[in-house]
Amino acid sequence: MVLSGVFSGWESFFQLISVLLIFLFVLAITYLTTRWIGKYQQGMLQNKNIQVVETFRVSNNKFIQIIQVGRKYLVISVCKDVVNVLTELTEEELVWKPSQEDQGIKVNESFQEILGRLKDKIPRK
Repeated sequence: MVLSGVFSGWESFFQLISVLLIFLFVLAITYLTTRWIGKYQQGMLQNKNIQVVETFRVSNNKFIQIIQVGRKYLVISVCKDVVNVLTELTEEELVWKPSQEDQGIKVNESFQEILGRLKDKIPRK
């Protein structure tokens, strides 16, 4: 009678360990699959001839976009089920805003750097 209680305790322990190992295995497979799919999709989007230059939201499901297709720039309207070409633009007709780096803003700035700059601006008493 006493031994059956000891064995059931060990059996429960081994069941817990086996469930944890299965869970970790499934978690690792999920992580690796997600990374693989992400790299695959990123590879599909790189080096393509179509690029969205700018998007303007007109209403909830209506947009006007400037897209670059090869060397041409097109203005299109994107609605729920319809995409229409509005006009074609030349590169000279586009107004390019200066990038954040051109304005002296660091794009990949860490939180510590931002916090340090803000601390320097706080007046000390």
